[in-house]
Amino acid sequence: MLRIILIGLAVVALIVVGAGLYSFKVYRARMADAEQAWFAIAAQAPNASQSLPRFDPTQLADQPEIARRYLTHAIAPGTPLNPVVSLTMQGVFRLGNADAPRELAMSARQILAAPSEFVWIPTMAGGGMRIWGSDGLHQGNGWTRFWMYGVVPLVQAADTPDLNRAALVRPAIESIWAPAALHPALGARWEQTGENTARVTPAQSDITIDLTLDATGTVTEVVAQRWSNANPDAEYRLQPFGGFVTSEGTFDGFTIPTQVAVGNHFGTADFFAFFEAQLTSAVFVTNQSTN
Repeated sequence: MLRIILIGLAVVALIVVGAGLYSFKVYRARMADAEQAWFAIAAQAPNASQSLPRFDPTQLADQPEIARRYLTHAIAPGTPLNPVVSLTMQGVFRLGNADAPRELAMSARQILAAPSEFVWIPTMAGGGMRIWGSDGLHQGNGWTRFWMYGVVPLVQAADTPDLNRAALVRPAIESIWAPAALHPALGARWEQTGENTARVTPAQSDITIDLTLDATGTVTEVVAQRWSNANPDAEYRLQPFGGFVTSEGTFDGFTIPTQVAVGNHFGTADFFAFFEAQLTSAVFVTNQSTN
């Protein structure tokens, strides 16, 4: 009997080890896919020798006042209008909901080709958990894939109509990290909706974002309608997604938000800031600097 029990335990152990090795192999393959998408996005960035339009405030005379206020604050005169940026950040990622949040320390790197593509690769840890994975949207295909310790799959979603539609909002709303995408010279369309508010459709995007600025042109709030199932019914629908900006910094001639708190149902009683981040670097990418 003891021999049978030992054999059974050995078989179970082999199955568990085999499953773990297979899961780790899948994790490595999917992370390699994310890295490949990263470098493909970087490869589409302007060549360092390419002549990009440069920011000229005098060319904004026909734009709404709030567009002129934002762009003259966000872009220094003469800065090449490059909408591709490599970011590093740190902060907090919250699981659960506002009533029972579970906080994880987060550090991440991201490439953003505003307003249509991105790859976000974080490490999150807390409460005995360590989570790796990536979020992304490349060539219209979105994904959200995360594992605990590289072997336990937590979320494995990719390239469905709902996910692809949901993912479109991220690089559009994150255009505030790549202000060139919000410049009319690249196709952005501005509408002033109040003294300090604007509705902007970034270049090459069907997503409209609402910005709130202060008197200097600094972004204080950003929100868009996102296709999401983050609701009590777990049903996909359009709902407000956005957050607050509390600090900014200047990188390569662009002044961009450096401290953000973002979540679902922004502007409602159900708002839950599940993502709080502080940028630690921003490099506007050319083919010669593909971080």
